[in-house]
Amino acid sequence: MTTVRTLITLAVKKGLNLYQLDVNNAFLHGDLNEEVSMTLPQSLAVDSQNMRKGDSLVFVAIYVDDVILTGTDLEKINSLKSFLHDQFKINDLGRLHYFLGVRNIVQADGVLISQRKFTTDLLKEFDSFNCKVATSPLDYTEKLKAIDGELLSDPTHYRKLIGKLNFFTNTRMDIAYSVQHLNQFMKTPREPHLKAGYHVLRYLRQDPTMGIFISNKPNLTISAYCDSDWAACPDSSKSVS
Repeated sequence: MTTVRTLITLAVKKGLNLYQLDVNNAFLHGDLNEEVSMTLPQSLAVDSQNMRKGDSLVFVAIYVDDVILTGTDLEKINSLKSFLHDQFKINDLGRLHYFLGVRNIVQADGVLISQRKFTTDLLKEFDSFNCKVATSPLDYTEKLKAIDGELLSDPTHYRKLIGKLNFFTNTRMDIAYSVQHLNQFMKTPREPHLKAGYHVLRYLRQDPTMGIFISNKPNLTISAYCDSDWAACPDSSKSVS
């Protein structure tokens, strides 16, 4: 997902169009009852690559049977589409709009990438769609500890929730610290940890459409902010940044 975000960002900043292809691979949905061995052809053994000829540049990003194309030469992009179709039988889905659960919304001043559908599906799955919203990802008044609270009878419920929240950090950087913090209790999760996980859901409920806005202004300067809390961890007394 880092590669996908980077590719989208560069395309938006450079004013390039993004296209999406889908490969017709029926075997991906079949059941295999026998042992299968295969060797990947040398020319296909990369997940992403770029092809440069003269002043033209074309980027190809591949995830299983989903493909993103972008570049500076529309003629070469169309030529590549035709070549891929001859080799693999592809569906040309046009401009990039939905890739690996991330929605790509083109606006006049840039692109918004979000996981709105994934957000609403998760809220429904964990029965939090109509819950009271929270204004922060975690309750700042509560310090979670590794050994406080009753052990969960079924830890898989907690692990499933945090695992899905991990996927959210692709477009919701505002919950990145909270999810990383809750990841520390995956081995022996307890009631307070699960409660904190549901608190994150209540925060997501506040605005399921929120995502990352990528401005089409050419500036590529990165601004970073850091806040440190001295000896904040209640288990190790280490500082948290």
